[in-house]
Amino acid sequence: MHPGHPVTSRGLHVDPRDAVPIWKQIEEGMRRLVASGALGPGAAVPSVRDLARDLQVNPATVVRAYQRLVDGGLLAVRRGEGTFVAGEIPTLPRAERGRALAEGALRYASTAVTVGASRDEAVHALDSAFSRFASAKEGEKK
Repeated sequence: MHPGHPVTSRGLHVDPRDAVPIWKQIEEGMRRLVASGALGPGAAVPSVRDLARDLQVNPATVVRAYQRLVDGGLLAVRRGEGTFVAGEIPTLPRAERGRALAEGALRYASTAVTVGASRDEAVHALDSAFSRFASAKEGEKK
């Protein structure tokens, strides 16, 4: 493996060249895996040690990402058993949800602008991505 290339582990991708901190990439990657249904409620997630080894990152980096996900209610720690996806996806209070959406929207809009996408292209891509996650959740309910 060449340094500076993206690393993959269990559906998570981190890229040391990205300006986004590695812990944030891990946090966002876990959120994507849960949102897509790749990790369902109650699913075990890799241990800190295993994920750190697989991604070739410091275990403290994984701890930071996992702790934020536990604090946010997306992951739950069962003493002696490991870390798991929570039984239910938490719903943030409206103000907090608005802040999280605004932050994500700003990142997405800046990406769209810097790759030369039109507003219509960006909106279409977002709508398509949202539909994929929504259909994964619908499949889960059946």
